[in-house]
Amino acid sequence: MPDLKKLVNKHTISLATSAAMPVIGMLVLSLMAHNLSKAEFGNYLFLLITILLADTFRNGFVQTPLIKFYAGTNRKTSIEVAGSAWYIGLVQALIFVAIDGIVYLIYPSKSPDVETTIQWFGIIYITTLPAAIASYILQAEEKFGRMLILQLLNQGIFLLLILGLIFTHKLSFQTAVYAYFAGSLVTSLLTIFNGWAKIKAIKYRGKEAVSQLAHFGKFSVGTSISAYLLRSSDSFIITKMFKDKSFLAVYYIPQRLMEVFEIPMRAAVSTALPELSTAVHKGNLEEVANIMKRYAGMLTVVFIPIAVIAFALGGFVIELLFGKQYRDTEAVTIFRLFMCYVMLMPVDRFFGITLDILNKPRLNMAKVILMLIVNVIGDVVGIVIFHSLYAVAIASLFTFCAGAIFGYFTLKKHLKFTIRDIFSIGYRELKNMITHVLDKSKTDKVEV
Repeated sequence: MPDLKKLVNKHTISLATSAAMPVIGMLVLSLMAHNLSKAEFGNYLFLLITILLADTFRNGFVQTPLIKFYAGTNRKTSIEVAGSAWYIGLVQALIFVAIDGIVYLIYPSKSPDVETTIQWFGIIYITTLPAAIASYILQAEEKFGRMLILQLLNQGIFLLLILGLIFTHKLSFQTAVYAYFAGSLVTSLLTIFNGWAKIKAIKYRGKEAVSQLAHFGKFSVGTSISAYLLRSSDSFIITKMFKDKSFLAVYYIPQRLMEVFEIPMRAAVSTALPELSTAVHKGNLEEVANIMKRYAGMLTVVFIPIAVIAFALGGFVIELLFGKQYRDTEAVTIFRLFMCYVMLMPVDRFFGITLDILNKPRLNMAKVILMLIVNVIGDVVGIVIFHSLYAVAIASLFTFCAGAIFGYFTLKKHLKFTIRDIFSIGYRELKNMITHVLDKSKTDKVEV
């Protein structure tokens, strides 16, 4: 039985960390959208999307392997893993910088904004490396309070710089790029000087550890890229198969609202990964199964009532956030269809990360590729037969079912668990956590 007080604190801080980045990021985007021209804002979004896509490679090659082989090990092993992760991260970053430099030299662009994007992408990408590795190490060490500070520093500095540029009437695409670079540089330097990034560990890297991390990483990055394509496939297919371009906006709205569920999901994954890794390094497969069941179950139990409420209030929520013009469109029904399978998301996600932690990244990659294939086929066939956006939404149900079924039967070969276990343990753990919080609240009131 986990320490409830520790578990509640970890979940609270991890949830705050997962929420901080999208909330502050959305605020920055809103400020820039209101103060930049459409062309300049579009250029900034292109740079941002490029950096985020490159981060997908970094996260695949460095983040998951580092946490898997770092958490729960002795100091000698953890330092060797950290140094090896630094080595892989530097090599990967330098390859991206070299590609960026070649593109800059041969791309015949007459637009200064495009030149700025190409020129600064490599510089920003390598500048963000120390902060990125620091966040991975802090996650592996379960130091979620420091992770929150790091996220607030990174996003907060950038937000303050953007506000300063707005108030001095100097905000432009180029100055926004300079602000992004400055915020990343300051954050990374702070993680180096305070020791969070463990940059000195690079001298302790080991050939075997580098090979181990790289081998794991090639499958992990395949999973990350496949997941990125899975998220984007609906939008791409809608754009190509429907002449009415407004259909994409109608579908994007409920898809965007689904990101609300991603915040607690990312928080739970962030908390669970080092716990799972520690259990694996101890050779305790029973504990691995219990951790997986606990987190997947708690999230599922939390999501079910939220999905029911969202289903009932779908029209009101969409009108409130996006305006009356979308209340009577397919967006409302599509959002309600999404709510019908939201309880599958935690199970699917935790089946995947548990396969990774059990050193089966190839199987997790296969699971995501299967989901991508099912989604693409389902979208295309559904649109051809029914000529409706609803077909795209329904195809997503089959997509998550395919992922959950594949993950279940694959994991059953390595762990002992049942679907009933996931729900029952999740309900019990959530009930215990709520009781603990309420009892603590009553105690605090009595002391006051």
